[in-house]
Amino acid sequence: MTSSSEQLRTIARQALETEFLFGSTFIPNRSRTISAPAEKSMDKSKSREQLLESLESRFCGVFPLSESLGDANRPVFGEGPCDAELMFVGEAPGADEDREGRPFVGAAGKKLDDIITAMGFAREQVYIANILKARPPGNRAPLPDEISAHSPYLVEQLQIIRPRVIVALGRPAAHFLLDTTEPISRLRGIWGQWNDGDLTIDVMPTFHPAYLLRQYTPEIRAHVWNDMKQVMAKLQ
Repeated sequence: MTSSSEQLRTIARQALETEFLFGSTFIPNRSRTISAPAEKSMDKSKSREQLLESLESRFCGVFPLSESLGDANRPVFGEGPCDAELMFVGEAPGADEDREGRPFVGAAGKKLDDIITAMGFAREQVYIANILKARPPGNRAPLPDEISAHSPYLVEQLQIIRPRVIVALGRPAAHFLLDTTEPISRLRGIWGQWNDGDLTIDVMPTFHPAYLLRQYTPEIRAHVWNDMKQVMAKLQ
């Protein structure tokens, strides 16, 4: 029985990868439940929820924080469960996110949703955030002083949520979390770690979904999917 089940899972996984490599969109996998580690009690979960709400309120009180981000309309703090085991971190909100006040809701967000689903998770099971909590003008890359001003809020998010794995989406997120200047093409697919005080979290850098949409080639899609397979294996 066990052998048959393993065989079926292998066949299903191979079919999924084949569809992915040959240009199909991500195919929904069977949804799975993310169990919280034993030490995450309900009382602690409620406490984390309150801490996140307080942190978000503090940020909204100083939004947009950086004068250079003064054209931003709404804060985009982040969303997801306060005890999520998996966290995705991007660089900054875009026009759709600025309008709705939610991270990754535009075209890149839809692609991220596809990736999350293909991994066997629901968006509601993971936490999604950006380094910048306000949209840069013209969707340009974050400036160093903007990252310096906004990143402490991300650090507090990470300290509160304490995910097991962070997926760094794109160069700015990977550079900040891994404290490096290496190109994302060299960083992706290789495990790194984010450290802050007593907290160490495994980080998987990969291409940003927006880059994936621009460079929608079998090679780039295979790279992203292989990165996510490593994340899935780590969480299992």
